[in-house]
Amino acid sequence: MLKKLISTLLITSVATLSLTANAQTPSRPTLNAPAAAAPIVPTAPELAASSYLLIDANSGAVLVDHNADTPLPPASLTKMMTSYIVSQEIKRGQISENDPVLVSEKAWRMGGSKMFIRVGNQVPVIDLLRGVIIQSGNDASIALAEHVAGSEDAFADLMNAQAQRLGMTNSHFVNATGWPAEDHYASARDLAILAQAIIRDDPKSHYAIYGEKEFVWNDIRQPNRNLMLWRDSTVDGLKTGHTDEAGFCLVASAKRDDMRLISVVMGTSSEQARAAETQKLLTWGFRFFETKTFYQPGQVLADERVWKGAQDTVQLGLQDGLMLTLPKGQADKLEASLTLNKPIIAPIQVGDVLGEVEVKLGDEVVHKAPLVALTAVDEAGFVGRLWDSIRLFFYGLFE
Repeated sequence: MLKKLISTLLITSVATLSLTANAQTPSRPTLNAPAAAAPIVPTAPELAASSYLLIDANSGAVLVDHNADTPLPPASLTKMMTSYIVSQEIKRGQISENDPVLVSEKAWRMGGSKMFIRVGNQVPVIDLLRGVIIQSGNDASIALAEHVAGSEDAFADLMNAQAQRLGMTNSHFVNATGWPAEDHYASARDLAILAQAIIRDDPKSHYAIYGEKEFVWNDIRQPNRNLMLWRDSTVDGLKTGHTDEAGFCLVASAKRDDMRLISVVMGTSSEQARAAETQKLLTWGFRFFETKTFYQPGQVLADERVWKGAQDTVQLGLQDGLMLTLPKGQADKLEASLTLNKPIIAPIQVGDVLGEVEVKLGDEVVHKAPLVALTAVDEAGFVGRLWDSIRLFFYGLFE
């Protein structure tokens, strides 16, 4: 009986594979057709700063960088990590915005910029968060650190663990404020990564605080030190910093239409200088670049043949989608192609890498990404696997 079955399979397989060998390759997803020549992108501005970086917040593309991986004293840019951790603790339900925080003597006595909280008072978490972000209060930072972790030293451990999780490889924190200390440093690239995380992960209501121009506490009205909030209506964050050692620093973010840029400027000479240098970066980036989404996460790009599977096909796509930042006018010239790891044999799990998507601009490869299974395919039964084994054998001969 088995010999008869195999004989039937052989005859049918030859006929089927003859058709397969002569069939046209399925069409592949393409981007738009070539368009007119794009405008020339001028050289990026050179800034009077120790270190700087400009990235697209969504695609992660680096548009310009200078000493971006050099560890430098971050001053109050440190407070971005402090506020990020507090915001995430609220999001996780570990603390509440309305939790009363007892102000310690250490927090009250801390020098530098202040929110002017008083020792022994109980201040809601959300007010302290505003004091950290808007007023750059060292006192508010220590009060929150102690509330979250018990002590500022323990909170610094949380900061370093969070930095490691985010991939901040050139940063190390020893306090919650950015007060000058040995072994306390961060790089411009790491601070851009942190800014991305704040924009991506924080509740919208918390990120909105970075754009607030002033905050009143204890009958004292204090303005946000980020001058860009007054100079550019598209800027909605993030944080300033200054010490004698660090110079004047600024991490800024702006959104125009569907594009968001993040700039990091460290080691400038004045408050005015850090705003002016930031404006140069943002103006250049928005004027000459654009960010476009070509494929959404999980979008089906192809249905491909599966061998020895309970289903005959598997859906393929990009797990993270495809978003690119390019010089204006270049996006319409891109071409995408798929390369498959054939033959595709069951079983297949969702997320299995089964090929690659390659995006070209002319002869230049501008992006590569793994092509993954969007659906699972179980293994077929014995007869199905036997049938496909025979077909694969002849398929190999024809190929």
